[in-house]
Amino acid sequence: MSESDPRVFFAAERTLLAWLRTGLTVMGLGFVVARFGLFLRLMALQSQATANQHFSSTSAVLGVLFVIAGAAAVLFATAQHRRFIATLAAADLPASYNRSFALALSTMVGVLGVLLAAYLVVSDL
Repeated sequence: MSESDPRVFFAAERTLLAWLRTGLTVMGLGFVVARFGLFLRLMALQSQATANQHFSSTSAVLGVLFVIAGAAAVLFATAQHRRFIATLAAADLPASYNRSFALALSTMVGVLGVLLAAYLVVSDL
């Protein structure tokens, strides 16, 4: 009986995709929090109130931090997945399966998260 078990590889893929979902969720939460700060700022302008200005800037900072945390989680999970896959024996890797797609997708999502954080910082100036 062979000791090759492709389930190990597929479990690693599922783990990467779970981190991808988690990172996207955290980035989405950060975007909503940052935009809520913009909403507070617009409400303060409409009512000429200055009390909400502090909360809107805090909301923008927290939102950007959430987006950065989500992007970092995705990028770190991608790097960890790549290191783990490199330790697997060739027999454990499916021959006809494109192993680089999940890495490329995760890397792209992480980079887009960093770009989203940069956009939120620039748009709140």
